[in-house]
Order: sequence, then C-alpha cells, then structure tokens
Amino acid sequence: MNFEIDEQQRDFAASIDAALGAANLPDAVRSWAAGDTAPGRKVWAQLADLGVTALMVPERFDGIGAHPVDLVVAAERLGRWNVPGPVTESVAVAPILLADDERAGALASGELIATVAAPPLAPRAVDADTAGLVLLAADEQVSDAAPGTRRESVDPSRRLFDVSPSGEARPADVARAVEFGALATAAQLIGAAQAMLDTSVDYAKQRSQFGTVIGTYQAIKHKLADVLIAVELARPLVYGAALSLADRSADTARDVSAAKAARDVSAAKAAAADAALLAARAALQTHGAIGYTQEHDLSLLLLRVQALRPAWGDPGWHKRRLLEVL
Repeated sequence: MNFEIDEQQRDFAASIDAALGAANLPDAVRSWAAGDTAPGRKVWAQLADLGVTALMVPERFDGIGAHPVDLVVAAERLGRWNVPGPVTESVAVAPILLADDERAGALASGELIATVAAPPLAPRAVDADTAGLVLLAADEQVSDAAPGTRRESVDPSRRLFDVSPSGEARPADVARAVEFGALATAAQLIGAAQAMLDTSVDYAKQRSQFGTVIGTYQAIKHKLADVLIAVELARPLVYGAALSLADRSADTARDVSAAKAARDVSAAKAAAADAALLAARAALQTHGAIGYTQEHDLSLLLLRVQALRPAWGDPGWHKRRLLEVL
C-alpha cells in the first residue's frame, strides 16, 4: 500500500512549516509555560488561517470535514514545531464530540480553543484554565466541564487539571473521538522525533571534540541511524491508522471495522511513542548535558515527548490492546 501523501497535502504541510518556522515557537512555548498565552494564541490564529483548526469540523459548521490523513499531515507538523496548547484535544477530539453542536463553528474559525478529559485514557484536561471550552467525555456521552485541581506535569507548557461536569450529558461518539486523540498524538510524536533527529544531525555535523567533528564517529552515526529507522517504520503505521479510521463500513461490518481501527491506532501510537523516546535519548546523548538545560530549545521537545507518550493511552496500554485484537 502506498502511504505517500499527494501534492496538495505536501503543499499544506509546507504552508504550515512556513508559518510556524517564522513564529518563534520556542519563546511561545516558554511564555505559555509561564502563564502568558498571548504569543501562543497568535500561533493558533495562524493555524486557523491555514485551516488547521477546521480540519475535522463538519462542513455544515463551516469546517473542512477533511480526511484523517490530512489531520495526520497537520498534526505531524504541529509536533515538529512544538505548538503549545491542547492541540490534540481542540483539533482532533472536540470536533467529533461536538459533531452536532453549533459551537463546532467556533472551533473551525479559531475563535474557540477546546480541551477534553476522557477517562481513563485522558483522565485530566490539558490547559483547562485557559481553554474556552472544557469537555468531559465518558460512556458515549459528553458534557461541558469546569476545571478543578491543577496537577503536576512533566511538561510545564502542558498544565493538567481535574475536571467535573458542569452541564447536562448528551450522546456523543466518544469511542471514535478517543481513537482520533491517540492518532493525533501519535502524529505529533512522529513530528517531534523527526525534529530531534534533524537537530541532532545538524549538531553532529558542527560540534567538534578532540579536533574531530563528532558526526564522523560511528557511535554517533549508528545511534542516529537507529532513530531514522524507527521513525521511518512508525510513520507509515500512523498513516495506516488514519486510513483505517476513514473506513466507515456498512452496519454489518461495523464491528470488524472498529476492531481494525483499534488495532491500527494502537500499533501507530505504540510505535510512535517508542520512536520518539529513542529520538529523545539519542538527541540528548548527541548534544550532551547542554541539551537538557532550559536555555536550549531541545529541552522543550524532550519534555513534550515525555508528556505526549502517555497521553491518550500509554505505550503499554496500546500494546496490550493490540495483542488482544490480534
């Protein structure tokens, strides 16, 4: 099966790269972590202009109703540039939960940023204190929610909150929304892994030790080659999961289709999480201790990967589900 994206999708990815590459994301992430969301919201406004926030919103609410592969294309770029805020929740999950809610139009336009808690895989809501809409999804129902106690997060730019329902519960396709949450998170992990690999390769070509560029050492070459292999093997699994989620089969085959989607999403999330962890370790070992300092931009990606690995199902949970389905 050919997982190569088409020309329009490549142009879409290039436009996101161009916008985010000029947006000084490291400073926006640091500001977001410090409680100043203004720079980050400017980034979100750019994403809205590009149509990213409208991807999964139905067309009747002025959304795009895009293919899941388009979501993966965008989410990988957002992970590459380390965009702050509830990316998965607002771009991928909330539009499904609000499928029949007029507020989906505000998501599409970028006027509204939403966050979601969906226990047990996503027990707390990211940035519930600054999101315009907080949702609590469980048992195929969704309700508006209010933020409660703030919890510690390994990534200061991803504030986690307990939430409690503040409105009437209504039916929603929570199971499908959760699958899209895992898919979008996996795509972000792939983007972050690729960014760390590219940064490490560039650094290895420039950094000299004992009069020799460290990129010439086989130990460094092999370590980065292992990361490249892991990323290149994980990426097709993410695109394959997107294709499975796009397969809305007839009622008679719905259970089979759901099982196939669950299998493919779990394989993608587990592989992406493992590839990102390998990339993070290799990047830190290549850069040395400076890579973990707050002043170095690599540290922001290292923390983001540690936060995204357990988000919407940790690798262990997805590997267990994968085995059960198989």
